[in-house]
Amino acid sequence: MNNLFSVAGLMSAEHQPYIPASESPHELTLRVIIVGILLGILMTAANAYLGLYAGMTVSASIPAAVMSMIILRSLFKDVSILENNAVQTMASAGESLAAGVIFTVPAMLVIGLWDDIQWFDTLAIATLGGLLGTMFTIALRRLFIVEEALPYPEGVACREVLVAGEEGGEGALAIVYALGIGAIYGLMVKGFHVTHHTVESAVGFLGTRLYAGMDLSIALLSVGYIVGIRIASYIFLGGVIGFGLLVPMYGLIHGWPNSETLVDGFYDIWASQIRYVGVGAMVVGGVYTLWSMRKTIITGLSKALIKTEDGDDEQLRTEIDLPLDKVIMFCGVLVAFTFLFYWWSTGSLGLALAGALFLAVVAFFFAAVAGYIAGVVGSSNSPVSGMTIATLLFTVALVWIVGDLMLGLGREELMLATLLIAAVVASSAAIAGDVMQDLKTGHMVGATPWRQQIAELIGVITGAIVIGPTLALLHDAFQISKTACANTNLNLAVADQYDCSNALFAPQAELIGAIIQGAFVGNLNLPMVTLGAMIAIVLIYLKMPVMSVAIGIYLPLGLSVPIMLGGIISYFALRTAHYRVDGRLDIHPSKEAMSAAKEVENRGVLIGAGFIAGESILGVLIAVLIVLDINLPEIFGVVTLNNLLSLVFFGWFVAVFVWLATRALPKGNNLLSDAVVVAMDAVRKFKNALLPQFKN
Repeated sequence: MNNLFSVAGLMSAEHQPYIPASESPHELTLRVIIVGILLGILMTAANAYLGLYAGMTVSASIPAAVMSMIILRSLFKDVSILENNAVQTMASAGESLAAGVIFTVPAMLVIGLWDDIQWFDTLAIATLGGLLGTMFTIALRRLFIVEEALPYPEGVACREVLVAGEEGGEGALAIVYALGIGAIYGLMVKGFHVTHHTVESAVGFLGTRLYAGMDLSIALLSVGYIVGIRIASYIFLGGVIGFGLLVPMYGLIHGWPNSETLVDGFYDIWASQIRYVGVGAMVVGGVYTLWSMRKTIITGLSKALIKTEDGDDEQLRTEIDLPLDKVIMFCGVLVAFTFLFYWWSTGSLGLALAGALFLAVVAFFFAAVAGYIAGVVGSSNSPVSGMTIATLLFTVALVWIVGDLMLGLGREELMLATLLIAAVVASSAAIAGDVMQDLKTGHMVGATPWRQQIAELIGVITGAIVIGPTLALLHDAFQISKTACANTNLNLAVADQYDCSNALFAPQAELIGAIIQGAFVGNLNLPMVTLGAMIAIVLIYLKMPVMSVAIGIYLPLGLSVPIMLGGIISYFALRTAHYRVDGRLDIHPSKEAMSAAKEVENRGVLIGAGFIAGESILGVLIAVLIVLDINLPEIFGVVTLNNLLSLVFFGWFVAVFVWLATRALPKGNNLLSDAVVVAMDAVRKFKNALLPQFKN
């Protein structure tokens, strides 16, 4: 019994916040609000462009934390870690909101409903969706962060950055080294294009094709280290199912498209067919996840809503959220405003009412799913576009039943209603993952939840105000998507027409526009969605983490490989610590071995945080250079290395990561010989797991 209490004491101490609840340092001050708003404007604009240009956004939590420390500590001497945390909370909110908006609103241009970006409509979509997503996640904070204790890799990494900056010393020096190395890598790969950002190849084999590829991102490698081998392996399994099995099977049965390269053929089938399998699996996995947590959700909401009768209402500072009854009332007000917005936009009272009621349920569902996914793989790799597609599938069904069958609206009105409803839900889901990452960081550093939630609301409003003018500026300058450019040129004189080869790609907006048009023409890809749902049911039956596998199916295999590599490095580092302390690899390591492994894990998380921060910051700065039309490769005459040398370049940075992360290992043999022992033990365990187990 004494051992039980001692272990419980260690666990509780391990989860104590950096700033105890008994202390109340400065947190949401005027200087924090000003710096947070300014950084929020920068992050929102830069990531809106990056998302439209390359189909991806950069999570701003860690870059914002680093920039916050640099700015505040340069201007003031009495800055607290909680002030830095509040700044990064505000700055990252606008970036996440941008992800939801740029995937949906530009689709209005793609399908020809808008000729230009409508500022007010965009502001309404971003504000309503962003505030709803924030409010919904407030109700889920305790469930996901405290009770379920999801890893939230970027939230943990952001905490390490903030603590290292606060304490200085060796931790701060390590984060600076790692940040500098990550920045150099990001500059070389994303700025100067010294290497390919992805190395991949495909070959013909027995009438079909085989694919191998890897995204050369040390940020994804760091995410894999932080989430660990278990989650990383399930994400990789999903990638193998999608790219390794389903794409070749589809190509073998239905034939391969006439693409320029074999690899392009893989991506064509994955984008048009197999990605929907991941969508179907995520929908079923999301429903199952919420259903399996139903008792915990109900209990948590009940505890928050119903006051105790024993008079003990006092809570720790670090556990006080915004009052949940007020949060629910505000959600009701937002749904009412959404109803008015839908009614004003579509002119249909019945469809607006159905859309608002649908929003109240589905937005909460996808906010919960997004918060969970971000807890597993991080916000940068959370498939917001996948959830947007899933939202579209539900919305299409609703609009078809209410708008078409019951009200007999025209096709244009139906498409407009579908996009408006889906855009608000997508914005809600996009912000939810970021809110959870930020609240995880706040939980670990000892922030006051209600103050951090107010900072999140300020960041959402800032991003909502900025995103409309940013999209309008980009559309006027470049045109958003080639399809939208072609639509614009139809209404212009020949002399005034845009060069559509310079148009932004906006891949998600093009895809969503195609889905909506296809849905109301009658060629929605329901078979693949159904297949994904069936796969999810099998995974649930096998008691596997369905959401992690579904994410892997939805993402290209190349993104899963560095995550898996990071998970493998984490496993080897921790097991090496066990081996060096105990002298053997038992199933149950000693307390000393567990303590040594924890020190190695913390060191690796700190290094990973620096790598993520460096690569992310450079991603944002490079987006600004692109907006300013500054082409670094062209200016300096840089030539991109071939695939082999690109892998060597990436491998060198991986080796640096391993060297830095394992510096905390106990003294022992050389790392290579220990790795061989750990590998042999892993192979033995894998073989034993495959063999049937017989009872005596």
